[in-house]
Amino acid sequence: MQPPARAYIGIGSNLDHPVDQVRRAFAALNAIPASRCVAQSPLYRTAAVGGPPNQPDYLNAVAALETALAPEDLLTALQAIETAQGRVRTVPWGPRTLDLDLLLYDQITRADPELTLPHPWLHQRAFVLYPLHDIAPMLMIPGRGPLTQWLAQCPPLNMARLDSQTHALR
Repeated sequence: MQPPARAYIGIGSNLDHPVDQVRRAFAALNAIPASRCVAQSPLYRTAAVGGPPNQPDYLNAVAALETALAPEDLLTALQAIETAQGRVRTVPWGPRTLDLDLLLYDQITRADPELTLPHPWLHQRAFVLYPLHDIAPMLMIPGRGPLTQWLAQCPPLNMARLDSQTHALR
């Protein structure tokens, strides 16, 4: 039997009580068959990037999963969680109850219409890089190099880490 793969999931919400949405997402990730959540970052409050103007701020986090699922099956499970939590895909980069992105899956690289790994914008998004660094500071991004290299090039503008217990600003 193969050892489980390590996958990193980006989590974001800016509608319908985002703190509750993210908490429910962490619980749902841990309930994915043949998978378990092994780490979760603190929450970050970030301004919306792209999309319609005047969106509410997002809460973002990253979770690490060990999984026996194939990348495509994990993506399907993530999309089912989004749907269960009220995600409606109408406006590109618009506000949403929950966004789950498969950021990395072991050291796999691939680019096809259904799934690109690593996530194509991972290295450009502070709201992904900082929480990812919290749980995997020595991570190597396949085809891109050390996480720390990209972190140094992506300042945390319009972003604040929240205390994981009280969700107050640190």
